[in-house]
Amino acid sequence: MRYNILIGGEAGQGPNVLTQIIGEALTNNGNYVFYSRDYQSLIRGGHNFNILTFSEEPVWSNDSSIDILVCLDGQTEELHKKDLKPEGIILKNSDKNMYYAGRIFKLLCLDFKLLEEILKRFEKNSSENIKNAKEGYDEEKKNVCKILRHEKNEHHNFLNGNKGISNGAVLSDINIYYAYPMTPATPILNELASEKNVKVIELENEIAVINAAIGSSLMGTNVMVGTSGGGFDLMTEALSMTGIAEIPVVVYLAQRPGPGTGVATYTSQGDLNLAVNFGHGEFSRVVVAPGDPKEAQELTNQAFYFSQKFKIPSIVLGDKHLAESFYTINEKPSIVKIKNCVSLGRYNSYEKDEFGSATENPEIIKSNVEKRLKKIDEIKREVHKFSLFSVYGMVNSENIVISWGSTKGAILDAIKDINAEFIQLKYIEPFPEELKEKLSEKNIILIENSSTGQLAGIITKKTGIFIDNKNKILRYDGRPFFADELKEEIRGRLK
Repeated sequence: MRYNILIGGEAGQGPNVLTQIIGEALTNNGNYVFYSRDYQSLIRGGHNFNILTFSEEPVWSNDSSIDILVCLDGQTEELHKKDLKPEGIILKNSDKNMYYAGRIFKLLCLDFKLLEEILKRFEKNSSENIKNAKEGYDEEKKNVCKILRHEKNEHHNFLNGNKGISNGAVLSDINIYYAYPMTPATPILNELASEKNVKVIELENEIAVINAAIGSSLMGTNVMVGTSGGGFDLMTEALSMTGIAEIPVVVYLAQRPGPGTGVATYTSQGDLNLAVNFGHGEFSRVVVAPGDPKEAQELTNQAFYFSQKFKIPSIVLGDKHLAESFYTINEKPSIVKIKNCVSLGRYNSYEKDEFGSATENPEIIKSNVEKRLKKIDEIKREVHKFSLFSVYGMVNSENIVISWGSTKGAILDAIKDINAEFIQLKYIEPFPEELKEKLSEKNIILIENSSTGQLAGIITKKTGIFIDNKNKILRYDGRPFFADELKEEIRGRLK
């Protein structure tokens, strides 16, 4: 059974810390938890809310209907009461967020001592927070104990996509991380700054970031940079230089809606073509797209592997929904050792001869181009050391749902009792050529957080297989898919 809690209020009222406390407690008691964040680009005021979904079974997304509505302000009730189930519970009439923590712990039959231990970690106002929480705990008379597990589980981890990216970089022996703050990649600065062996440098803009990263890479360091779409645009000229000069750099591209500033604090998958086609000229790149925090660790690590082994730019393609949503993960990531392959030499952005000097000799130019083309084939062979895509659901079904990135969670939850096979692409470039045979003669349903379904164009280009517009399930309002709504959309397109 899935259970959904919506916690809403103004920025500054603490919906995030309240959601995190509940999520950690449920995870520690052996439940599976997923929560996502919806917030405006404001420091104070406005309307922010989080949806926390939990179950005794693995859960990867939220539903559109709510079981418990926590109102830190009046606007939350006005906006979300329509989504409350008939038997749903409303908690309101207090401006103390830890008061609601106490009530929720009582509702879910969680031990108050666990809440007290958590609140003691917050040294500031800990006594007052515990007092407010005890007040809420004592006042609450209802309970819904039957819906959750109460068994300690030491193997469950509760982390978001940004933490997964950071962990993957650390496990790849990253030395330096450069970034200019840009939502939703900004938290990586704090995550990596807490690692004693990682130097974190914030520069004045994204052009400075990528050029500094190139300089550091040439000195033999493992380098990563982070940004969103607008910042990545500014980096593409320098990334073309990495293609011709053979300089390894890993870029974390955390998507949000564009074009322009778009909607700065919401989610999108509209930068897929940008990630695959960035830069001028023809050169190799690897583009990976994790669908959860475990994959974020693994694919970030693999991005470092390919970047160093082939001296190319590697792109880790995420988005706001993956970056900031928290997942219960109970499997350890599979990590490969990274060997730095950079040697000191003469580097520039020109075609060069064997001495590293610029040249216009047509024979040397032709040889250099062919060397870069050969590298593409070498990468295509090397990628088969890893899993290029994952398959879920009813294998060999005539219906195939295909997607990539953060949509994985809602799709997994939506197809549990549906006659469909789900193919989740983890490598966009190089594209897994074996998919052509799997997709042939199938009813293909594409799911993507974009308005045009960019993956469909890539599939057609790589396989010649066309996906009909009526089989594209697209969401482009800046919000992620809900599992229950997505299930109905998929059912309407089944063969």
